[in-house]
Amino acid sequence: MIFNIEYETMPREALESIQLRRLQNILSRVYATVPFYRQAFNDAGVLPGDVKSLDDLRRLPFTMKQDLRDNYPFGMFAVPMENVVRIHASSGTTGKPTVVGYTARDIDTWAELMARSLASGGASRGDIIHNAYGYGLFTGGLGAHYGAEKLGASVIPVSGGNTKRQVIIMKDFGPTILTCTPSYALHLAEAAEEEGVSFRDLKFKSGIFGAEPWSEDMRHEIENKLGLTAIDVYGLSEIIGPGVSIECHEAQKGLHIFEDHFIPEIIDPGSGEVLPYGETGELVITSLTKEAFPVIRYRTRDITSLNPEPCICGRTHVRMNKVSGRTDDMLIIRGVNVFPSQIESVLMQIEGVEPHYQLIVDREENLDRLTVVVEVNKEVFSDEVKGLQQFAKNIEKEIKDYLGISAKVKLAEPKSIERSQGKAARVVDNRKL
Repeated sequence: MIFNIEYETMPREALESIQLRRLQNILSRVYATVPFYRQAFNDAGVLPGDVKSLDDLRRLPFTMKQDLRDNYPFGMFAVPMENVVRIHASSGTTGKPTVVGYTARDIDTWAELMARSLASGGASRGDIIHNAYGYGLFTGGLGAHYGAEKLGASVIPVSGGNTKRQVIIMKDFGPTILTCTPSYALHLAEAAEEEGVSFRDLKFKSGIFGAEPWSEDMRHEIENKLGLTAIDVYGLSEIIGPGVSIECHEAQKGLHIFEDHFIPEIIDPGSGEVLPYGETGELVITSLTKEAFPVIRYRTRDITSLNPEPCICGRTHVRMNKVSGRTDDMLIIRGVNVFPSQIESVLMQIEGVEPHYQLIVDREENLDRLTVVVEVNKEVFSDEVKGLQQFAKNIEKEIKDYLGISAKVKLAEPKSIERSQGKAARVVDNRKL
């Protein structure tokens, strides 16, 4: 390989020494170049020189997504615009988009991190990577693309959409690694079946899936339908894009965070208190090497926990458990906190249910009502009306027993829920309208 991965097996003491040096450097840089951070540090009464250890990081203020929007478009950049060679942005569906920038060195760093990610997921030089992440302002497509090239693999830049054409390409070109969202992977499997193509007859050995939370039950569904090893990858554009952490194919038990480039923390979402290893809370990330757009203690809103135990693969970086949901995706139904992934876990354990669903929340007579629309297979849907009604009631009981909330279940015929070419839209919250 043409990139260095000795950091991944480095003893903890040596790694933390590198982290502290890089942290002190990045704090001095943002204080000098980003007015937002200079004001935030001054308001908190903490200067970059006050950070003498990694434990001192918790003294610094958080960075929120709203801070990025308040400084739209380029107010958070730490370098002059003539040094910015790439700009990405979020969709801005919930407000102004968040805009992120990259220097030429940032692009090289990103490519290396994604190459390390792909290698962790089982890819190597000689593989053909079918990259069905979306290209454009979304960071997924280009991140995976440059990582594949850095690894020395062949990459098919097919992006999202044109699903039937993708089936033809997968059959004719013989790709061995699939990269896309988990929901789109299942959509590809459906489309292949319609074209008379079995994924098990294709050459895929593993798939690297991210950009949306997905449950262990969804993993089993994907592996069964596609006949490959499903690897979870994590990243977000505000930090760098995909390539922040990934599972190793040896264990598939937690996502190794590339701690030579990022410092992770888990906090209590309410109090902001830093939680110890093993406790579940909100993931906070500080970037250590980003030049154009470094972020300090960025609240990701993703819910997970950290595991420092050694891994059988030999990597020494801490692992984050699979993201169970987001604090901003969390539904509060009559006082009960519910994440879409929890509903998904219930649904995926019921025979006859397809991995396509939508949660609809309404407020009627000042009460919140949750409706779960879920597809069932042809055999279930062809049953008599009375049988369908009983099947729906059984699902309602499973949700009630598992989550302690009442939900109305509506059964949908196969392939009736709209498929997404990117991130699946799981929740329709009519209370916000």
